[in-house]
Amino acid sequence: MQVNNVGTAYLKPAVELTPEECSSLMMTNFESCFHLSQLAYPLLKPSGRGSIVNISSVSSVLASHSLPIYSAAKGAMNQVTRNLASEWAREKIRVNCVAPGLIQTPLLADFVDGNDLLQVELNRVPLGRLGDPKDISSLVAFLCMPAASYITGQVICADGGRVLS
Repeated sequence: MQVNNVGTAYLKPAVELTPEECSSLMMTNFESCFHLSQLAYPLLKPSGRGSIVNISSVSSVLASHSLPIYSAAKGAMNQVTRNLASEWAREKIRVNCVAPGLIQTPLLADFVDGNDLLQVELNRVPLGRLGDPKDISSLVAFLCMPAASYITGQVICADGGRVLS
């Protein structure tokens, strides 16, 4: 099994992003995971039951103010999840993706520190709370288990219902 979980972002409008920042965001948030999956393929293939879980973001399916390239990179992650799932299914390698919403982590705290963004976003979450890292890790663990052996090519939003609002 392999879990691709990486993320970095610049919270700034599109017109302020430099070409270097755009390249860095795409490389970190998408290309690194794609290339690691390529490297994992020959290792997972002999098992006859490989599983790759990519970690995307709810920003990949919603318009996210001041996160244009981050959102695009995570959207690319969603699409490559579907493509690899289709391409590698005959080798019994499943590829799925989890798209978390707001999760209570130190990175989130640093990201929204000192502004009202967190409360604005929380108001859009029907369950009315931040996610816990265990909410995501439990879903990832399930997707890697035999109980999920018929699930592939899926992007699952774990976001407290944010995509519903």
